[in-house]
Amino acid sequence: MRPRSLDLTALELLVGVDDHGSLSAAARELHMAQPNASRAVGRLERQLDVVLLERTTTGSRLTVEGTVLVHWARETLAGARRFLDVADGLRDDRNAELTVAASLSVAEHLMPRWLGEFRRSHPDTTVHLQVQNSAGVFDLLGSGGCDVGFIESPGIPKGIYSAVVARDRLVVIVAPDHPWARRTAPLSVSELAGTALLMREPGSGTRDTLDAALEGHTRAAPLLELGSSAAITTAVAGGVGPAVLSTLAVDGAVRAGTVRIVDVPGLQVERDLRAVWQPPAQLSGPAGDLVRIAQQPT
Repeated sequence: MRPRSLDLTALELLVGVDDHGSLSAAARELHMAQPNASRAVGRLERQLDVVLLERTTTGSRLTVEGTVLVHWARETLAGARRFLDVADGLRDDRNAELTVAASLSVAEHLMPRWLGEFRRSHPDTTVHLQVQNSAGVFDLLGSGGCDVGFIESPGIPKGIYSAVVARDRLVVIVAPDHPWARRTAPLSVSELAGTALLMREPGSGTRDTLDAALEGHTRAAPLLELGSSAAITTAVAGGVGPAVLSTLAVDGAVRAGTVRIVDVPGLQVERDLRAVWQPPAQLSGPAGDLVRIAQQPT
């Protein structure tokens, strides 16, 4: 009996096997666990009563029947994407709105330029910006509270698509009269880890990045936790203590001379800033346009 519906994800996996040579590679491309991918293809085979993959100890490859059907899988997926594009256009014509969630550093230092460019090309689209830490952005994305998010944290939950839009790094900052600003010997990673620092709150991308960089070192408890990089920079300048923050957040204070950067050889704190969104993999409409603007070189 002919099935009344098809799992588009299974078709994407079939195309992925053709493109990448194995089911495991196709699953990675779709951010799926291999067992889930195997089950999805298995269900499709049972629906069609056709064996699509030849499974061996070295992996899986398309059968002759699978090779024939993968062409039509591509056609079906292309039609589905066109369907969604038209639906997006109809929705945008009726209610041209875009809800964006962004972590604090991105919202303060990058989003104004991106939204300015977006406004020039989409003057009739209303943009709602919600500022959260990176964990809050993922929460909004998962609940459908935003169309696209921008985060600083190194980890991306399963099932979320992402694209790098910018890069920055974290630096150690102190007040100009802090002992670290005058020392001649380099500050070690262990010494940094063992020092009570001014820090962002848990769930912040800056906090997560620093925690990952100092993993394996004995850590001191935070000296103080604050909810914004601007507040931490002000506290550092006032002599409260050292901190580790994004270059985006401290550039102005460094140029003004109110804080100084302390080099820490061996500290790896470069990071990708990413746009994140829910499936499908191809982000279209105003959200996709905003991500493309963010990816443009400055």
